[in-house]
Amino acid sequence: MKETVMQFGEGGFLRGFVDYFFKKLNDAGVYEGKVVVIQPIDKGMIDMLNAQNGEYNLYLRGIQNGEVVNEHTHVDVISRGINPYTDFDEYMKLADNPDLRVIVSNTTEAGIEYLGTESLNDRPAKSYPAKLTQFLYRRFQNDLKGFILLPCELIDHNADTLKECVLKYADLWSLGEDFKNWLLSENDFCNTLVDRIVTGYPRNEAEEICKELGYTDNLIDTAEIFHLWVIQGHHEDELPFNKAGYNIVWTDDVAPYKRRKVRILNGGHTSMVLGAYLYGLETVGECLKDETVSSYLKKCIFDEIVPTLGNSETDINFGKAVLERFSNPFIRHMLLSIALNSVSKFQVRVLPTILEYKEKFGKLPEALTMSFASLIAFYRTDKANDGAEIMEFMKTASVEEILKKEEYWHADLTDLIPAVQKYYDIIEKDGMKAAYAAVLGA
Repeated sequence: MKETVMQFGEGGFLRGFVDYFFKKLNDAGVYEGKVVVIQPIDKGMIDMLNAQNGEYNLYLRGIQNGEVVNEHTHVDVISRGINPYTDFDEYMKLADNPDLRVIVSNTTEAGIEYLGTESLNDRPAKSYPAKLTQFLYRRFQNDLKGFILLPCELIDHNADTLKECVLKYADLWSLGEDFKNWLLSENDFCNTLVDRIVTGYPRNEAEEICKELGYTDNLIDTAEIFHLWVIQGHHEDELPFNKAGYNIVWTDDVAPYKRRKVRILNGGHTSMVLGAYLYGLETVGECLKDETVSSYLKKCIFDEIVPTLGNSETDINFGKAVLERFSNPFIRHMLLSIALNSVSKFQVRVLPTILEYKEKFGKLPEALTMSFASLIAFYRTDKANDGAEIMEFMKTASVEEILKKEEYWHADLTDLIPAVQKYYDIIEKDGMKAAYAAVLGA
């Protein structure tokens, strides 16, 4: 089968997300093409991938429509892996393949960067955008068709940022206006939003799984059953994901989907975990089983976050799906892991809902306001994990001083001080149980 997809990154996420979809497209008979994987940094898993002929087993597990699902797929869509640090010529030779049409990547949030120190003649250039520019320039010189580029890195405007970096390298290396025109006219850099929790290699279960398989698989991958891939572009004709029955959204604007995810999924996490930890729980699963914390989370999502977004059926259904995902019995998601860098997370994920709710309904959202007090109380403990300066300030400053720290919140929060102080005093004096009772009673 011809190689039609080039993938930068061999880690668990892409294998549990993108490669799964291309495998299913092939199985459905609506697409024909293999994925060739490029190792984006000098140390990686390409040798291990090639030792298994690019094949591995993927287990998708979770709750879907109230039912426990455990789906096993033997993924065999990867043709081979290439390490450009040891075989740069083979990497560049891919640019000569007229069948190659799609480029996907997940090189971590830090992977899409412009260094400005590399040369066109490096073998390879250090950064992912520079490696990509080397590749695209050879493609241009071959006078071949461009690509659909689908970066999966978790940054805003991921494709726009990638394109900007490539154009900078084109200027740095004096590759000419014709190349830049080809880059812009013949290639579609599509911003994307990816959503699936990929839990990776199941260390505690691997031995038992391999016994069931009858052979050793060093690349077993696990993930939740839920998936969403929002792509700013329209290429269903070439990549018929919808036809194959998958939740891929082709759109002119990723922003509303990202807002929904950040506010409901990430905002739900952040508003729940710190108070729940102070309440004595350790995992997200425990939170969903606890009647009090579960009721509090539902109030956050359905009474405060979703109404701020517009209360559409899509928002409500996304909220319901989030509750199922948080209830996933196959994932042990520790509250303290989610609590990392909570100040910046709160500023992005929860605070905008508090402020918009107040503006829209003329009052503060009780549950989310209490989560602000929980944040402050949590940072008084020795379990907070953030920048040293932030932890020192949050541990000793008053509620009023914290809310007036505009460099943290990027907003004037003076109006919130009395309400947050009220809940903070309840937590300090009577504990989280009393705080939850005050919110759920309200």
